[in-house]
Amino acid sequence: MVRAYLGHLAVERGLAANTLSSYHRDLRRYVEVQDGRGRAAVADITEDDVRAFLVGLREGDDDHPPLSAGSAARALVAVRGLHRFALREGHAPADPAHDVKPPTPPRRLPKAISLDEVERLLAAAAPSGDGPGAARGLRDRALLELLYGSGARISEAVGLDVDDLDLRDGFARVAGKGGKARVVPIGDYAREAVDAYLVRARPELAAAGRGGPALFLNARGGRLSRQGAWMVLRAAADRARLSEVSPHTLRHSFATHLLDGGADVRVVQELLGHASVTTTQVYTLVTVQLLREVYATSHPRARS
Repeated sequence: MVRAYLGHLAVERGLAANTLSSYHRDLRRYVEVQDGRGRAAVADITEDDVRAFLVGLREGDDDHPPLSAGSAARALVAVRGLHRFALREGHAPADPAHDVKPPTPPRRLPKAISLDEVERLLAAAAPSGDGPGAARGLRDRALLELLYGSGARISEAVGLDVDDLDLRDGFARVAGKGGKARVVPIGDYAREAVDAYLVRARPELAAAGRGGPALFLNARGGRLSRQGAWMVLRAAADRARLSEVSPHTLRHSFATHLLDGGADVRVVQELLGHASVTTTQVYTLVTVQLLREVYATSHPRARS
């Protein structure tokens, strides 16, 4: 049943490979737990079984650490989808997960770094001279400039092909979640950094492999992976002496700085590729928080 459901998600829903992998991992654990409770078929599972599974996720066991509310909620999404699929396909008489509500995760504001910290990060990726590593330095600077200049996810950036770029007009065509494509501006700084990489560095990196359409290449001439891009970001952050930098840091900073500069939230929504403006509005909380902090430290009667 799980295999049929995952196939449905891949073919009919077009879910990304990373999402499918997460669903598979969560549902494999779910099946193991239900097997242990004597539920050999999906039709045998009751609402109490689903609730017990959710409690087990939060409490953990000898083989699994306790999950956060957000991670448990994600696992329950996979479980509820499986049972809806089983009901619709006639493999179960009812949906035992229908009334099981996920735990509410605490609201966490996106972490953004200041413009000064962004500039330090970007400068730390810049190449020095023409010695060994100069090509990778040009690539790293182009990658980080593009991430901050476009707000793209790391997975979207490393998925770019050379033909996805329009450097003359300063646009890139990225493939977002679910394969949904969008066109985003990249800005002059990113355009110049990418142009320098294409002219002075990419040919050298491409010579190590068989060539290919990928924009960002690794040292072997293949497409740079998400993990490789994360290592580029982490190394630049270490050199810039910045802590708590994650793969989404530049994306969060991109959105926050746009809103601080007066951009409309719906424009930012389109640039980020969010399906709902509600997702984007969390960044407005960051800017309001900044206003409160500035007010509290600057106004003579802000504090008694």
